[in-house]
Amino acid sequence: MSNISSKVFSSFKYVYLIAFFALLSGVFYPLINNTGFDFLIVGILILFVGFAGGVLLYKTTTAETKKGIFFVIGFSLIGFSLFLIFDIGLQA
Repeated sequence: MSNISSKVFSSFKYVYLIAFFALLSGVFYPLINNTGFDFLIVGILILFVGFAGGVLLYKTTTAETKKGIFFVIGFSLIGFSLFLIFDIGLQA
């Protein structure tokens, strides 16, 4: 029984993250202004890339081995996310 509840809580945290990123990227803006949801979906994906970079940077502090790899990939993902944010700003 506890195995089922742990799976439910595990899946709930991913639903929570998706909802949080959707709200953070402005889910209500296209509804109010009658525009497309293209930038919203791209915004959510950009936030997930930055989040993955942050998780890898956290893993740098907790991992025993491969700290350098996590560090480089984490900062690369955060930098790529920042590049995508500026790119979407130029397209808008």
